[in-house]
Amino acid sequence: MLGRAMRGGYPRGQSRVVASHRLATVRTALPGPVRPDGDPAPVAVVTGANSGIGRATAVHLAALGFTVVATVRSADKAGKLLSLAASRGVEVALEELDVADDRSVAEGFARIIGTFGGVDVLVNNAGIGGNGAVEESSPAQFHESFNVNAVGPVRCVAAALPGMRERGCGAIVNVSSVVGRIGAVAQAPYVASKWAVEGISEQLAHEVAPFGVRVAIVEPGITRSSIFAKNIEAPNATGAYDVHYRRMFAFYAAGIEGATPAEDVATVIAEAITTTEPRLRWVCSWGGPSIVDGRTSMTDEEWVALGVHDDDAGYAEEFAARFGVDISAHLPPTDH
Repeated sequence: MLGRAMRGGYPRGQSRVVASHRLATVRTALPGPVRPDGDPAPVAVVTGANSGIGRATAVHLAALGFTVVATVRSADKAGKLLSLAASRGVEVALEELDVADDRSVAEGFARIIGTFGGVDVLVNNAGIGGNGAVEESSPAQFHESFNVNAVGPVRCVAAALPGMRERGCGAIVNVSSVVGRIGAVAQAPYVASKWAVEGISEQLAHEVAPFGVRVAIVEPGITRSSIFAKNIEAPNATGAYDVHYRRMFAFYAAGIEGATPAEDVATVIAEAITTTEPRLRWVCSWGGPSIVDGRTSMTDEEWVALGVHDDDAGYAEEFAARFGVDISAHLPPTDH
């Protein structure tokens, strides 16, 4: 039976109409929303809440009525978070933990569950960048990116999910990136870790749907966040990939000029949690939808061929035509 199923097709006697009806039935049974209208209010844990998307999300969910626990690596550096919460007339609880450390996550979530009774919403936002062509990125860089960006959410899910399963409801939002949908050049450690987040999240959503637990992937483009301000290193050890680093930084320079406020992404995250029309992927922020749509419309061979351009002007022209993003102003003029 497994072999037949893996080869595809429908068993004899079963029409596509019947299969479509069954599919529609499954769709109506997707996990429901988590809304801040209960007593007590549902508990939302937001990781990486000291800055950017995490900070905006923690405050926004608190303003909506969630009980919010914001995780930070150092409570001493959470002054901006607490000031923003106070300016909005809300409170967030702080919990020190490092998503890159098994013990820290286990102990941190044990304290959260012990204090608040459980976790209803988990927003896995903590993350780091990582530039480098594949050849020039060290194994240590890949390990670091994966440990924070991919394994970090896995640690937090393992701590929060058992209670969600037992209660038969909950929501997990994994903040990925538009580069989880495209092999963006010269960012190999970061790109690889975000592709891992996409795969983990898609599998997780399938596995936990029967338990009433919703999973959503939020895929921002360029957002006003400290991760981009820190994204300035380029190994360029061999010099062979200079053109790719140059084009990568041109893309980010164009994006930073029109970067989406982190508060807009927080709104998307809240919608993914509370909507009655759930979906797995939520693309947002500057460049996000156009990049994803552009890559989807390309064949793999066309994507590979884009990298063959030997002049920046030709590359920028095709990039703009395919992705709706003009990076030409941030590339050096072409010598003639």
